[in-house]
Amino acid sequence: MSKNASKNQLSQLILQFVEQNKPANVEQLVTQVKEKTGIPEKKIIDQIFQLQGEGKITFHRPPRPPIPKLSIYLRTEHAYWFWTTIITATITTIVVFTFAEDAYPMVYIRYVLGTIFVLWLPGYTFIKALFPSEPPLKTSSKNLDTIERIALSIGMSLALVPIVGLLLNYTPWGIRLTPIVLSLLALTTVFAIAAIIREYQQQLKREN
Repeated sequence: MSKNASKNQLSQLILQFVEQNKPANVEQLVTQVKEKTGIPEKKIIDQIFQLQGEGKITFHRPPRPPIPKLSIYLRTEHAYWFWTTIITATITTIVVFTFAEDAYPMVYIRYVLGTIFVLWLPGYTFIKALFPSEPPLKTSSKNLDTIERIALSIGMSLALVPIVGLLLNYTPWGIRLTPIVLSLLALTTVFAIAAIIREYQQQLKREN
């Protein structure tokens, strides 16, 4: 077949390649026809799209990979923050109940973890649950986005912890170390679980 073959001959050849070779995609079809005929790619592509418009060729999208289940998503790098949060909160609870206030120098570990536990984790997980993918304020800098999350997390923690204390004041347990620590642990865990579920759901929406 010469380069000056008519469109009808080219169309028949393209349909023949589709029927016999069953190319996986348009690029593969164009390559096969070009190697056989030497016709320029543009002419082949134009003819392929013409055949598509006439309904003689139908392009099928490749099947999407299966969406991982939540249990699998929890083992990906996207869930590292979740496990870091849960482990930090759990270790902090153990340290608070294990190290006495006069157990120097181990008490400094208690102070550091306690500060993170009170001033960071409750607000961080709450903000993460509300805005799993991005902060509520739009900025053009990723660094500013990080600063916003930090500021919002600390501010929300400062708001949530007094509320927890106020609620405990009206319970039989009162405002004591044990109920406060356990309440903050439960609060952080619940917010973290809600956040990872919302993050997973948004991932599903993006893939759909």
